[in-house]
Amino acid sequence: MANIKSAEKRILVTQKKTALNRARKSEIKTYIKKFESALQANQVDEARALLKTIDKKLKRAAHKNVIHMNQASRKISRLTKKLNQAM
Repeated sequence: MANIKSAEKRILVTQKKTALNRARKSEIKTYIKKFESALQANQVDEARALLKTIDKKLKRAAHKNVIHMNQASRKISRLTKKLNQAM
């Protein structure tokens, strides 16, 4: 454990941010799984609504530096391609 007060604070702040980032990533992965299961069940309207939510969550995560902007764009592009092929 750190001896300096500012170092102790940085450790606590880092732990909080790590937990928040992990929660955001987990939420995105859950939505992607729901999207893919909706496509498997041929529920195109539900998949389209989920894609809109995923797009918003990914862009927000990229803006907050949880993931890289290119990664967010790549995921959105691939999921959109899957949706278009399913229709």
